[in-house]
Amino acid sequence: MTKKEFLNKVANNKKDIFQILLDTLKEKDIKFCVIGGLAVNAYCEPVVSLDLDVIIIAEKIKELVNYLTGQFSVKEQPHSINISSPDSDLRIQIKTDPRYQDFISRAVNQNVLGYEIPVASMEDVLQGKTWAYQDEARRPSKRQKDLADIMRLVETHPKLVSKLPDFIKKRVISDK
Repeated sequence: MTKKEFLNKVANNKKDIFQILLDTLKEKDIKFCVIGGLAVNAYCEPVVSLDLDVIIIAEKIKELVNYLTGQFSVKEQPHSINISSPDSDLRIQIKTDPRYQDFISRAVNQNVLGYEIPVASMEDVLQGKTWAYQDEARRPSKRQKDLADIMRLVETHPKLVSKLPDFIKKRVISDK
């Protein structure tokens, strides 16, 4: 079984909505990059996640949403657009927070669970996870996962510790 087949099996896919999204982005020439837990997998030992967090070039978001609305369930939230399908358990979240836009220009192509995709740079992935962990409006369980992802990155790439805010650095170092 390939990595892609594994992810599709875990996501209970009747349709590979990840590939459909990738094909749509390519067809419409929309620049993007992956962030979040799947992006962490590009730099560390993979952990299965059914969340796909993506940054889309801001000026193309409306066009993409209009195109996807007929094919998927599309729900606009304050800082994201959530895309889902009854044909998959994979949850796609397009982040609309403008802080992430610069990540796209620094993204590098990586193989993540069998998909060749642009992934935010390791430092940008860490920054995104740091922002997410600092967001007190997020559910505590999500913030714990963000901290675990930060720890995965730092354990694999110790030089990243210096890029963390002091209060997170203390958490990461004290938990070792």
